[in-house]
Amino acid sequence: MTAARDLLAEPLKLRCGAVLPHRLGKSALSEQLGDRRNAPTRELAELYRTWAHGGAGLLVTGNVMVDPAALGEPRNVALPAVPDPAAYEPWARSVAGTDAQLWVQLNHPGRQSPRFLSRQPVAPSAVPFGNRGVRTAFAAPRALTGDEIETIVDRFALAARTFVDAGFTGVQLHGAHGYLISQFLSPLTNLRDDEWGRDRSRFLLELVRRVRAAVGDGVPVSVKLNSADFQRGGFDEDESLRVVRALSDAGIDLLEISGGTYEKAVMMGSGRASTTRREAYFLDYAAKARQVSDVALMVTGGFTTAAGMAEALQSRALDVIGLGRPLTVDPDLPARLLAGDDARAERLCPHTGIRLADSLLEVQWHTQQLHRLAAGKPADRSRGAWRALVHTGINDPLNAFRRVRA
Repeated sequence: MTAARDLLAEPLKLRCGAVLPHRLGKSALSEQLGDRRNAPTRELAELYRTWAHGGAGLLVTGNVMVDPAALGEPRNVALPAVPDPAAYEPWARSVAGTDAQLWVQLNHPGRQSPRFLSRQPVAPSAVPFGNRGVRTAFAAPRALTGDEIETIVDRFALAARTFVDAGFTGVQLHGAHGYLISQFLSPLTNLRDDEWGRDRSRFLLELVRRVRAAVGDGVPVSVKLNSADFQRGGFDEDESLRVVRALSDAGIDLLEISGGTYEKAVMMGSGRASTTRREAYFLDYAAKARQVSDVALMVTGGFTTAAGMAEALQSRALDVIGLGRPLTVDPDLPARLLAGDDARAERLCPHTGIRLADSLLEVQWHTQQLHRLAAGKPADRSRGAWRALVHTGINDPLNAFRRVRA
């Protein structure tokens, strides 16, 4: 246990010179704690204060949308047309008194903006969802013009500068899970014949370049990237590894590995049994990414024990252990792991035995726990499945059928 603790407690110096205090980070979880104008709330600051004092060395926010007209969920935090860094300073100060780094995750939903929010969302190409069940929740998108793409790139850069000015210590670009960056990368959703389609990685690499220019060389710039979309004909592992190499050459500081989309939600825990047994859904891919890049790697999903986390770190396939849903029920887990306690990253979500209900419950139950933390309450580990579903139907009906919030 001492050897595992020592590996977890080792600091990590990133390319830009910033130092993560240890190897345990909180991955992005969509908090749904913006107000009606999509500004951050006191509850959001309280939530991150709780996580920071719980010992996480890196805190990555849930997706902050760069355009208030393009939301993934109604209570996303979104950057207004003319942003004021002061609006985000209380959120940035939530980690004061700890050694935690707080990074903002920037995102644009593209076609993954529900019908009740966007009657006609935008995307690289006018490709609707192929999955019939998902298609009912999302309107068919229209293709972005070249000028609109440039405007979105500018919005990402402006958002990055705004949050760094507010006191956030890093930026992550959400390039996974089927959102806009991921849509540009996929041959299924990017059918363009211009420069944004002939090189499908151009949009992401231009975002990295423009964000780096906006925040300077000393601020960490990270990307969350799919190992694959797990869809036939989609963004596959070989192409993903080529993008990893390009991102490394572009000078990013940390790459977080994930996978899947709304149509194939592998990131929600449907990985192969072999990877689940080894406590990491994307560890095999991380080992391959290590061969093509020396950028720091973060893997989120499936880790349960300090020994499993230490084994992954010792393999040198990754550098940071990402924790997500377990921190909604045990916000002090990082501190306990670093203290050498026999702590586990538990998955306590109950089940109904009904497949559709349980796929919805996986998100909704953990979101309700997160909201309890934001209200200054402890997690309710005993909350039953049907109680959670009824709560969602009454208090959050617009998001009742969302399966993914990361």
